[in-house]
Amino acid sequence: MTIPRRGIQDIRTLTGKVRKLTIPHEAYLRISHIEMEKARKTQESEKARQLMADIAARLLEIEAEKTSLLQSLAEGGGKITLGRTGPPRHTGGFKIRY
Repeated sequence: MTIPRRGIQDIRTLTGKVRKLTIPHEAYLRISHIEMEKARKTQESEKARQLMADIAARLLEIEAEKTSLLQSLAEGGGKITLGRTGPPRHTGGFKIRY
């Protein structure tokens, strides 16, 4: 009976047995990555908070404008006029030369 040949896959090493967090430089690198992610997320959160404040302010402006328009309609007797008053103007079309 022959002994099977051993290859490089059969060499026993400690690869994978050492936890990465026990190596100091890798732990510090992971901490720096986490801090950078935290800074990015904090910035995103502030931008989102500002966007929400801008939207809320615009909603208040819309309500104020709506209220003023409704009041002006009530004072004017409800008569709605469009932009032009008077007979329609016919200016003709326009021509394009190619």
